[in-house]
Amino acid sequence: MYPFDRLAARAAFCLALLASVFSAHAQTPIQAGPGAWSANQTWAGDTTYGGALTGYYYWPATLPTLDNKRALVLVLHGCVQTAGGDVINGNGDAGFNWKALADQYGAVILAPNATGNVYGTHCWDWAATNRSRSYGHNAVLLDLINRFLSNPQYAIDPKQVYVTGLSSGGAKAMVLACTAPEIFAGVGISAGPAPGVGSGQISLVPSGFTATTAANNCRAMAGNALDAFSSQVASVIWGTSDYTVAQAYGPLDAAALRQVYGGAFTKGATVSVPGSGSNVPYTDANGKLRTSEITVSGLGHAWPAGSGGQNANFVNATRANYPIFLMDFWFTNNLRVTQAPAPAMRACSASVSGSSVTVSGAASFDSGTVASYRVRLNGPSLVDDAAAGSGGGFSKAYAGRADGTYSGSVTATGSNGQVSAACSIASFQVGSGTPPPPFTCTTSTATNYAHVLAGRAYVNAGFALANGSNQNMGLYNIFITRTLAQTAQGYYVAGSCP
Repeated sequence: MYPFDRLAARAAFCLALLASVFSAHAQTPIQAGPGAWSANQTWAGDTTYGGALTGYYYWPATLPTLDNKRALVLVLHGCVQTAGGDVINGNGDAGFNWKALADQYGAVILAPNATGNVYGTHCWDWAATNRSRSYGHNAVLLDLINRFLSNPQYAIDPKQVYVTGLSSGGAKAMVLACTAPEIFAGVGISAGPAPGVGSGQISLVPSGFTATTAANNCRAMAGNALDAFSSQVASVIWGTSDYTVAQAYGPLDAAALRQVYGGAFTKGATVSVPGSGSNVPYTDANGKLRTSEITVSGLGHAWPAGSGGQNANFVNATRANYPIFLMDFWFTNNLRVTQAPAPAMRACSASVSGSSVTVSGAASFDSGTVASYRVRLNGPSLVDDAAAGSGGGFSKAYAGRADGTYSGSVTATGSNGQVSAACSIASFQVGSGTPPPPFTCTTSTATNYAHVLAGRAYVNAGFALANGSNQNMGLYNIFITRTLAQTAQGYYVAGSCP
């Protein structure tokens, strides 16, 4: 183990490098990638185990969804697996099932092969007693991360770097999260033994080895980077039919990381995860979700890829889709990204003259200019106008509206691309006739996919947004369930009726 002062110097250099990369990226436009897995790459040489790190990366053609910068996800295979044969398994969504999520979030995915033949079965060196950043797999994997961080064409946000893996890859993911917490904003551990146990102790937690033992080991790996744990999040997942790695390591890993993160935690209610899973969330004293513990009924020792995975060689495609859960968990709970400011709507209204409706609105934006206003009118003649005006205010007429009752909303988009909260336009009448009776609020509970299909929501950048209020409901998929209340004709809000 290197002396503390050398670790401190190395960590300080890394932090300075990340800061310079972040500054450079702020001026770099986002480039679209090829939207396909790369050919096999050769990266850094391994001075510990020999050979060089090889593997693949996926650079999506889609734009990033968080803070206009790309996330970087390091995915580590398990023993007796390879990156090309199991993590990606061709150019489709087979293997560990990451391509669709990379496209949805605009994230770059790394899938390296373990160098050497550690433990005789092509494992990662998770149980190595030398935890130096310059030793073994730590060295080549951190070098890989730095290659992508320092290359401006990928536009990687240093605050959105994550690591996950299965078995030895899951254990190595935890080792990396402990060794370099300032680099990894989040970790996902699938059936990974805890740091500090040996390679011969995977099937049973050693007597006397506790979460505190693992936490102490984790802190020791971090050196002077301990402060970075205050903004890291972690998820663990394991199967009830896993008899290769002891199931008890799952909750032990999560409990150890909570100790490392520090402070008091509150255990939340168990939430069902599609694919026979159940998730127990833990929030910190600030109400922030920090750890997630998922148990998957009937899952053996395998990466939970979900539908689309390869369903062979320790990859399961019949139960939970961990990539879907993990990306939502990381992106929703990232504590290092400060969302760019958005404009604030100050007023909006609609006036009627015959069959013409004039919509007016005003917004303020201290961090730039209002680039555009979007008007939505719900009623007999729908309006969805994303170019209603710009600047401090606007007024636009929509002629030829059919008779009936309308409601609507206005949003403002800033020069930085951020969108304001919606300003609601109260219900109004166009044309003659007796206005309908007061609207009766109703609720609908369904998946985000079903809400969009039923016309209660729409899709924007991979997320489902409620019609009218434009509230973000989370990812557009069949796994997330939300309740929407229709408070006016065509106007929906998240939650129950008032």
